[in-house]
Amino acid sequence: MIVDCAIYTHGQRTEGPEDLSDALADARAAGGFVWIGLHEPSEDEFDLVTQEFGLHPLAVEDALNAHQRPKLEVYDDSLFLVLKPVVYEPDSDRVSTGEVMIFLGDSFVVTVRHGEGAPLKAVRKRLENEPGLLGKGPTAVLYAVSDAVVDHYLEVGTELQNDLEELEAEVFTPDVGGSRNTASRIYTFKRQVMEFRRATGPLALPVNRLAGTGQYGATVPFVNEKARPFFRDVGDHLARVNETVEGLDRLVSDVLSAHLAQISVRQNDDMRKISAWAAMAAVPTMIAGVYGMNFDHMPELHWVWSYPAVIVIMAVLEVLLYQTFKKRGWL
Repeated sequence: MIVDCAIYTHGQRTEGPEDLSDALADARAAGGFVWIGLHEPSEDEFDLVTQEFGLHPLAVEDALNAHQRPKLEVYDDSLFLVLKPVVYEPDSDRVSTGEVMIFLGDSFVVTVRHGEGAPLKAVRKRLENEPGLLGKGPTAVLYAVSDAVVDHYLEVGTELQNDLEELEAEVFTPDVGGSRNTASRIYTFKRQVMEFRRATGPLALPVNRLAGTGQYGATVPFVNEKARPFFRDVGDHLARVNETVEGLDRLVSDVLSAHLAQISVRQNDDMRKISAWAAMAAVPTMIAGVYGMNFDHMPELHWVWSYPAVIVIMAVLEVLLYQTFKKRGWL
């Protein structure tokens, strides 16, 4: 469905016409651009936009099907950028992703949103309050959306770092009752980090192209060359995010290794305790077994104090074994 349609001239908003066939013509006639926002459009709804703006069929297919990696594609009449906004759900400590597709031409911007993790309404409102920036044309929209998505990555990264600190504290806190399923929580957290990385990692290449950094020195069509410093700022923020993600991934792997090592140590402690108790049980069993063999020539069998003497010997040996194991920390 079409969420919003407006024409922007010199940074000022004018409501777009009801008939999309007139939107682009009106925008060009006014020397501005038209910005159309769609949310999970159907194929029939998107056909109207495709016909009006001449969007490339491959990009249209990606925009309708969603589930794309972040990427930047350059076509003859438009630019196609895919972003994956990330939403952190504090109630469940989970990360979910949406998708934002941006079609950019010389006089139009078409944004297609899938899922709930897209700050487009707030971005449009912020741009409309900054006519100087909005007056730069469609490139301003491309920058503002990218900047909002990447800045939100920083917030999600902070939340995940807090969760990891809680997880570390849980791992190094003794589980007295044995009721915690810490390994499952660590694995779930690692899945969230991987989901986050799928959104942030592939975006570095498109942002570098827009910023013209590294080997991407050529100007990207439909993007104002003067906007490169702005996209470099987005790239700096994205680099911080990717460093955070790499650190989270390494730390959660270390936490998992520490947790498994603790489990191994506890199992060894348990085995030592079991072995110590088994050794203490073996002594009286051995003595009782000797006197249960019914040999004829065992002089102490006819001794009046033989029974209490054997009991005392068993007790003394048990006390000595207990003290020895206790001293060595086996009990």
